[in-house]
Amino acid sequence: MVVTSSKGSEAAGVGSNYDITSELKALDDSKAGVKGLVDAGLAKIPRIFIHDPKKIIKNEPISPDEGSRFGIPVISLEGIAKDAGQRAQVINQVRQASEKWGFFQVVNHEIPVQDLEEMIDGIRRFHEQEQAVKEEIYSRDYTKKVLYNTNFDLYHAPAANWRDTLSCVLAPQAPNLEELPSICRDIVFNYSEKVNEFRGHFV
Repeated sequence: MVVTSSKGSEAAGVGSNYDITSELKALDDSKAGVKGLVDAGLAKIPRIFIHDPKKIIKNEPISPDEGSRFGIPVISLEGIAKDAGQRAQVINQVRQASEKWGFFQVVNHEIPVQDLEEMIDGIRRFHEQEQAVKEEIYSRDYTKKVLYNTNFDLYHAPAANWRDTLSCVLAPQAPNLEELPSICRDIVFNYSEKVNEFRGHFV
């Protein structure tokens, strides 16, 4: 893999000889992802990850009072299985948060904390595997239900993001169990079952 870094304007991707496409392709072809760069002893952040400072929006500092007005919407699912009125209210909250914010935090969803922690640990185990194992499912074919790659928008974003992703599409039709990585298969399946349990309250 040939991913390098340098100082000055070329580090931001504006040098006249800078070929971002070649560096992106080198990263993609390596199938090693960001974790592979770190494991290889990377000393500097490669140019493909550096955003042009001129295009970064600079926000003014927000006071504590102002910051409190911009919290992520929090929606409690408590009682929705037993109370039709509560269920309707929660569905409306989800609709409003989705339309206004595009995201929200769910609490009281009845998925045990242990399952959440095991899910995080399972995904960590996947990413910490040998590269050769992860390469088996490295892909940019988003018709697949299970795949691993770095940056879904690698060739379209102004700069790459510092992340690798394991993507498992589990609904409405789950993949075959064998398609899930063996190192986290059980917890991913278990977690998806728990999610589907409370998902049923909304459909």
